[in-house]
Amino acid sequence: MSKATEIETPQIPALVAGTGHGLRVLVPALNASGFRVVGLVGADPERTQKRADDNAIPHAFTDLDKAIAATGARAVAIATPPHTHGALVHAAVARGCHVLCEKPFARDAAEARGMLAAAERAGVVHLVGNQFRMVPERVTVARAIADGLIGEPRLLTITQYVGLVAAPEAKRPKWWFDDGAGGGWLGASGSHMIDMVRSWLGEFAALSAALTIVSDRRGVAEDTYLLRFTMANGAEGVLMQTGGAWGEAAAMNRVAGTHGTLAMDRGKVWLSDRKGTRELHTPPELALPEIAPSDDPAQPYLHIELPPALRLCQAWRGAIAGGGFGPVPVVTFADGVACMEVIDAIRASAAAGGSLVSVAKGQGTRT
Repeated sequence: MSKATEIETPQIPALVAGTGHGLRVLVPALNASGFRVVGLVGADPERTQKRADDNAIPHAFTDLDKAIAATGARAVAIATPPHTHGALVHAAVARGCHVLCEKPFARDAAEARGMLAAAERAGVVHLVGNQFRMVPERVTVARAIADGLIGEPRLLTITQYVGLVAAPEAKRPKWWFDDGAGGGWLGASGSHMIDMVRSWLGEFAALSAALTIVSDRRGVAEDTYLLRFTMANGAEGVLMQTGGAWGEAAAMNRVAGTHGTLAMDRGKVWLSDRKGTRELHTPPELALPEIAPSDDPAQPYLHIELPPALRLCQAWRGAIAGGGFGPVPVVTFADGVACMEVIDAIRASAAAGGSLVSVAKGQGTRT
């Protein structure tokens, strides 16, 4: 890189709050995307210092506000449990920092709206860490629907079996099992699925839902959710995902319209219509970097998580520099609010025995 280019695109000093996913995924993604991680923020001072030292991060802190003041950071990536997001976002934007906040965005929609309002008042670039919106096949489905390849979308069916929490002894973040902390499988994984549905079909209008536990666990939040919903554009849908079922991962993802059906399966997209069934190839600009699976047993999914996180951080860096987000629509705090509105409605419906709940204007009122 020439000196002229370095002057034009200086590295942006950034902080990462969170010593789990933040350290494992966001630190390398940021450092490879035009940022320079200058500090790690965590709850435990000794553990945070050790992890900072082990990853060549210059400073370790337990207080985000003090970290920003000490380092002059201009960007903050937040990857802590969801119930802590609100205070950290407010602290960051009060200092004028751009913010990337992991999902689920907040504890509920009311808190999320306050976080969005604060970021907009501060005029900072704000994103939510729904990095899987960057996955090429998901973008291909979204573009195919927008381009009218299936006509008017009428029916969405998503069924996914993911056995990440089937074993009671499986070590996962504690908040995954605590809906009071913003977790449960609905928060941990459902936030990604809700974002995918919204990126394909727009806004949810109404839904009925159930939350349950499939695995042999007791006294914890759900590991399974089931939705029957209607979108604002009139499309109907069914979404079921479980993290608690034993067996190989399996999924069906289909969108049927008046002129055709899209199927997303194992990284490929298929279009079926009067002409038959054919694969829709993703444009080269959507390709993500390929990363080999890690030999580290503590990072079994790094090759899945890191490539879209790199693209997300690149989009964030581009927007901070004034060049826009790039070819893929990103997830902003406004999207985070919309997602939390759906999650609130799901929990309200489930608590009422599956009653139909409106998601209009985020009120989550019974209908």
